[in-house]
Amino acid sequence: AKFSLYFLGFVNEADIPKDENERTRWCFSQPATLELTHNWGTETVEGDSPYHNGNSDPRGFGHIGIMVPDVKAACDRFEKMGVQFVKKPNDGKMKGLAFIKDPDNYWIEILNCNNLAEI
Repeated sequence: AKFSLYFLGFVNEADIPKDENERTRWCFSQPATLELTHNWGTETVEGDSPYHNGNSDPRGFGHIGIMVPDVKAACDRFEKMGVQFVKKPNDGKMKGLAFIKDPDNYWIEILNCNNLAEI
């Protein structure tokens, strides 16, 4: 099956090697890198997704978290974009963090290290 890989991380673009093999080794050696895999064709499957998101029984993988400088500003942006929320920053006991859903219903935690210190 065909798939695409996407890597998220904070790097200096000038440090990325030009050679493909070197770039691959470099990519997999970076700290705090998130790999996202898109399996081609799953977006056209009728009915329920062929993947289980782990947030309902049977539980498994829960969620990823993304650190942002301003949770409220990020959530305001997500709301304008029509993103579905599991939890908004002022909901529940844990204030200052949020959970959103991606198009496949995977949960993404939106957090800030300063807010976490106060929880």
